[in-house]
Amino acid sequence: MVDLFSNLGLGLSVALSLQNIALCFVGCLVGTLVGILPGVGPIATISMLLPITFGLDPVGALIMLAGIYYGAQYGGSTTAILVNIPGEATAVVTTLDGHQMARQGRAGVALGIAAIGSFIAGTFATLLIAALGAPLTKLALVFGPSEYFALMLMGLVFAVVLAHGSILKAIAMILVGTLLSTVGTDLGTGQERLTLGLEFLSDGIDFAVLAMGIFGIAEILRNLDAVENRDVVRGTIGRLLPSKADLKQSAAPIARGTLIGSILGLLPGNGAVLGPFATYSMEKKLAKDPSRFGKGAIEGVAGPEAANNAGAQTSFIPLLTLGIPPNAVMALMVGAMTIHGIIPGPLVMTRTPDLFWGMIASMWIGNLLLLIINLPMIGLWVRLL
Repeated sequence: MVDLFSNLGLGLSVALSLQNIALCFVGCLVGTLVGILPGVGPIATISMLLPITFGLDPVGALIMLAGIYYGAQYGGSTTAILVNIPGEATAVVTTLDGHQMARQGRAGVALGIAAIGSFIAGTFATLLIAALGAPLTKLALVFGPSEYFALMLMGLVFAVVLAHGSILKAIAMILVGTLLSTVGTDLGTGQERLTLGLEFLSDGIDFAVLAMGIFGIAEILRNLDAVENRDVVRGTIGRLLPSKADLKQSAAPIARGTLIGSILGLLPGNGAVLGPFATYSMEKKLAKDPSRFGKGAIEGVAGPEAANNAGAQTSFIPLLTLGIPPNAVMALMVGAMTIHGIIPGPLVMTRTPDLFWGMIASMWIGNLLLLIINLPMIGLWVRLL
């Protein structure tokens, strides 16, 4: 327990520097904007912003990118509730009851309970990451070449098992990725491999360029073809603070959503996306009157929103502790760490404790900033829709 508080103290001392607070705010603000604007998404945004992080210190860069990711979870609920279009995949379930609440004149309450649930879940997830940090630090000390090989192999196996569609295509993509990773100069012999005589390939294929091509530009082009039917609620938002009755109805769903989202967020293969769906299903089964769901039940907003934010933050655990990215955004975070010379994995905690604990502390600060960004500024976000 003493170690936990001392580590959190270290993290807060890093995260509370003016530069890191500013970067956290920028990340949360951009993330909220990205979540509110359907079709943009954190994947394309982070991939396009990767080159900008070259000029930042590693801790600040990762704090900003992390803020974009979990900020998008907050922003996604705004469009889900007001426009009936989920800004993020994790906000799909929120449309079912959130938009119905908005049509009934309770848009403010829906937005308020979504923000409150997300903040509570984010706080719990941050503490969970911190609590797991110390035990995993001890695990890091026993990692050697064989353990790292097993981790990499497990990551490749997960990529095949969790792939959508054809397994052969998944294996083919893994082989292509492995082939691309061999481009450059062999560290052991100094021999150039697959550089085609091009000098700029001697250091390998730049991850930022690759990410911008695969995730950024491709995602934007794909979204240009997407046709959206918007059902924007134009009435007044109303009060944002839920009543005592609303809070009483939402308390248990928020708690259950936080727990489910935190657990599923640990799973590779977009486990964080499963959290809101699992929570919604559970709340509907536990409800005394399941017919209320889909017609504006506040539990259908509170639980899934808590789950999506908890899952978004606990998905950092496999990245920071094992070096395994559980989703595409975390893969980009791996790239950002690599750009700054940080090898993702168990030794991050021991070699760069300021980075590890600084990121954890910044998540709680980010959740606090997101409350400020999302609730008082809701009028601005509505105008963007």
